[in-house]
Amino acid sequence: MAAKIIHVEVTGDDGAALQRFYSDVFGWTFDTNNPGGYGLVRQGEMTGGIGAAPEGQRGQVTFYVSADDPAATLKRVEELGGRVLMPLTEVAPETTVALFADPEGHVVGLM
Repeated sequence: MAAKIIHVEVTGDDGAALQRFYSDVFGWTFDTNNPGGYGLVRQGEMTGGIGAAPEGQRGQVTFYVSADDPAATLKRVEELGGRVLMPLTEVAPETTVALFADPEGHVVGLM
């Protein structure tokens, strides 16, 4: 079975303003009850997050793909000319993420 996109993230200089923009455009309601006010939204099986980019980093849009074996997926990424930007990292119980760049530098997440 093909891997599914399961999460989309938008970050930028003003996370709250981005949340208002996407709320006004699409009617999304964000849960910001967390440190930093990161806005979480659920659309069916897919989740999304909108918030401020880390200090000193540019904003970006990243999509996260479900991987049955994320370690093997990251190895394959490197074999095909991509590079791992963030190794597998547990961010919450039962939630592990990693980031890689494709050969042209586009950032993609695994979850």
